[in-house]
Formats: sequence, C-alpha cells, structure tokens
Amino acid sequence: MRPTRSGLQSERTDAITLRDVAKAAGVSISTVSRVLDDRVAPSRSATAVRVREIAEQLGYRRNTFASNLRRGATATIGVLVPRLSDTVMALMFEAIDRAAGKENYHAIVATSGDDPKDEWNAAQSLLERNVDGIVLATSRTDDPLPSHLRENGIPHVLVLRTDGKSPSSIGDDETGGYLAVRHLIDLGHTDIAVLTGPLFTSSAVGRLAGARKAFDEAGVSPRSAWTVETGYGIEAGAHAGHELFDATDRPTAVFAANDNLALGVLSAAHRHNLSVGKDISLVGYNDIPLSQLLPVPLTSVRTAFDQIAGTAMDLLLSGADGPNPLRMALPTLIPRQSSIAAAR
Repeated sequence: MRPTRSGLQSERTDAITLRDVAKAAGVSISTVSRVLDDRVAPSRSATAVRVREIAEQLGYRRNTFASNLRRGATATIGVLVPRLSDTVMALMFEAIDRAAGKENYHAIVATSGDDPKDEWNAAQSLLERNVDGIVLATSRTDDPLPSHLRENGIPHVLVLRTDGKSPSSIGDDETGGYLAVRHLIDLGHTDIAVLTGPLFTSSAVGRLAGARKAFDEAGVSPRSAWTVETGYGIEAGAHAGHELFDATDRPTAVFAANDNLALGVLSAAHRHNLSVGKDISLVGYNDIPLSQLLPVPLTSVRTAFDQIAGTAMDLLLSGADGPNPLRMALPTLIPRQSSIAAAR
C-alpha cells in the first residue's frame, strides 16, 4: 500500500462539511467547493459572498484531506466492482463515470470476482496508479478492505453495499424487497419463494428483510424451503428455479433479488414447461434495460443508479466523516407482464 495519508477527521462528529454549507446556502456542493477554493481569486458575486458568509457563520474549517482529494494530483477515481459481465455492475460503473465527469474526474475500473484476495490486489493496483479516491461496489459485510482504507486515511466510498462504517451510497434495499413481495401479495399470492442473493452482502440482507416485513405485515408464513440463498448470477437463478419447480408442490410466485437471478428462473420455468406471467409470477430487482425487452417483460424494482453515483461523488468530495455516513436512494417498483393475479 502507498504511504498513510493524514488529516482524516474520522473521529469528529461535529465537523462542518461542504455538504452542510451547500445545504444552508441552497447551492450545490461543487459550487461551495469552487467558492471556498483558496487557489483562485475570490468571486464577488452575490452567491459567492453568501456562501462565504454562511461558511463563516457555521464555523466551517477546510478539511485538508478532503481538499487534497478535490485537488487530486491525477483527477482519477478508482472503481472496484466484482465483475463487469454483471449488468448491474456495468450500469453502476457507467453511472459513476458520468458523475465523476461532472466534477472533472475520470473513473477507471478494476474487478475482483467477489474474492477478498483479488479485491485486495485490485485495490493495491488502483492505489499504485495514484487515484484520488476509491469507489467500492465489492464490499462484503465482513470485508477488511474498507477498514484498512479508513485506518490509512484513504478516501473511499461504498456503493450498492455498505459495511455500516465507511461512507456509503446505496439503494434502500429493505424498502425494495418489501415493495416486491408486497406487490405479489397484493396480487393474491401467498406461496411465494424468495431468492436472496449472497447474504454476505448488505444488499441481499436488506432485500430479504424487506420481503420478511411484507410477509409479516400480511400475516403470510412463507415456507423456509422457499427462502433460498443464492449467488447473483443467471446460473444461480436457474439452479434455484430448477429445485423449486422440480418439487411436487411449487410456489406460484418468485421474488428474485436481482434481475440476473430472475433471468435464470425464467429459463428454469421454460425447461419445466411453465409460462412466466401465466403459470408463475416473477419479480426481479434493479430493472436492467433487458428486463422490459423480454418476451414477457419483467416486473422489477428499479435502482436509481445515477442518484447513487452522484451521492457517492458528493461523499468523496465533501470529505464525509463521523460514524456511518449512509445515504439511501428510494427504489421504485415497475410492474410488467411477468406478475399476474393468483389463480382463485
């Protein structure tokens, strides 16, 4: 790893950040950053004067660490994802690249394959390229990498997943899981299977918690055998779907915790001569572009990738500190033909 950086205010909970000044002034963080940048002559515009006055009133003090990030020597942000063959991760990287571009940063990507050792090596590779910050879409709930980055004062933010400690920009996974299962219950289904995704990720844990909340609220008792921990890939969804549909007593509906899983379930249903949207209702998650183009368009919970990416850049540029700076974007259920009313 490269030498430890100093100046990180991880223990302070009362520090005023650029975000605080921006909120009080009613302007963007980037505007505040430009106004308070001591490298350029101060602007005399009404907005700039107001921003400086508010910063002084709030007691804002420049965070040297965050300032160094904003002035980054390379103007590059490293993005670490499990794999780019995963459509969700590709969409997330593209959104981060767009958000970085708006702040005059360039995003470069490295992959880890969801392997902690490979993740560590990929992070080292990014740091050796002197990136000015790292965005992690790989974090497991037991991942030591975010802790290492915190301890060494290396600017970073987690996206889509959180470890509960590092700055994180995620979707509200619990609400999303709730919306998906509540939708199926409202259609009259009670025999509902849930494919969770890997429970070492906060996203899978949150979506399962939301599903259980919907079951509890409706007084539905799901069969334990129909809550299946899986990977997030198409093959994992196909394998789980075959097991569900091979049984004599099968569910009438499936909530798959991402769209790749849902695609695997759709394949398994076809192999068992079951028609999604007729014999089986199916709901996915993330609403990847392919979802609406399938022969039977997929009902899915839409993830706000651009909002998550924009917030991630804000967290990096504002030098967010304090315990667990967590920002969540609300998901939206997009009903389509793959989910229908239960047979009476």
